Amino acid sequence: MSNRTLNLDESLYEYLLSASLREPPVLKRLREQTAKAAMANMQIAPEQGQFMQLLIKLMGAKRTIEIGVFTGYSSLCTALALPDDGEIVCCDISEKWTSIAADFWLKAGVSHKVKLYLAPAQETLENLLAAGEYESFDFAFIDADKSSYWRYYELCLQLLRPGGVIAVDNVLWDGKVIDESANDADTLAIRQFNLQLKADTRVDISLLPIADGLTLARKK
Repeated sequence: MSNRTLNLDESLYEYLLSASLREPPVLKRLREQTAKAAMANMQIAPEQGQFMQLLIKLMGAKRTIEIGVFTGYSSLCTALALPDDGEIVCCDISEKWTSIAADFWLKAGVSHKVKLYLAPAQETLENLLAAGEYESFDFAFIDADKSSYWRYYELCLQLLRPGGVIAVDNVLWDGKVIDESANDADTLAIRQFNLQLKADTRVDISLLPIADGLTLARKK
């Protein structure tokens, strides 16, 4: 028994996956293809994707937002978890990476649920608000440029209904958040974001030590 989160060595992590991961073949193929890419570390862990799927189903979510698509693993997890009439709005600026995502959305039979906007995410979110989409989404996942995290969060908070959840990735930033010698722009942005979010009384929060750290913020 333990009164704090366990450290996972490689053996225990492999056991975690073997005991709980139910990864459909299409997700596994995408993960294996992405692993060959130069920026493979941008993909979320499979157990995180499965956790997000469970959360989406528990919420009964139908409309979701994703900021930062890369090759599409997290968006594919979300799309597979949504009902057939569900919708995920995907925001990214890379045609190269999202073309891989689009291929796998098609292979998985979920492309009809996905709306991809190849434009700066802030612009897309502001356009949604201007179109009257205030409080019309259930869930949002933020996993993009760290310096813009707070702005994305503020816009998503407006787009989410009360009771909706924002999931924010990389909030432990490979441990750099507590490394006093790490003062690059991304690390500083994550530290500041975490401090601001803890003080935000508009939401209920929990920072989970899953993968690179995932914070859930539930809009009151």
